[in-house]
Amino acid sequence: MEFRSQILVVQLILEGRTDEAVALLAKHYNVAVPKIKVGLPKGYRSSTVGCYTTRSETISVLNSDTLREPSIILHEFYHHLRNSPVARRHKGTEKHATRFAKYFVDAYKSARTKTNG
Repeated sequence: MEFRSQILVVQLILEGRTDEAVALLAKHYNVAVPKIKVGLPKGYRSSTVGCYTTRSETISVLNSDTLREPSIILHEFYHHLRNSPVARRHKGTEKHATRFAKYFVDAYKSARTKTNG
């Protein structure tokens, strides 16, 4: 994904337009748009802030504030991406999901630094 698009995705999430950001990502990676739900599935620890459920293709987050957390949304989108028919052969790891999210957030921070500096 190009630098400008990464920045846009993070900006949309920060503005609370998470559905738009996720739709943009899904279009770019040619995968279905995952559902987004506030509230974690039963059985998740209270320390968990987000999860991805493959069966329902749903990104679930702890609360509505979490919908504005790019690192969490992008991390869970990575799990959706890795579980799509396009990439079924590799499920991905937590480390890779975190790296995927960091890639976007770092692009956003870099752009902010350039415009403010």
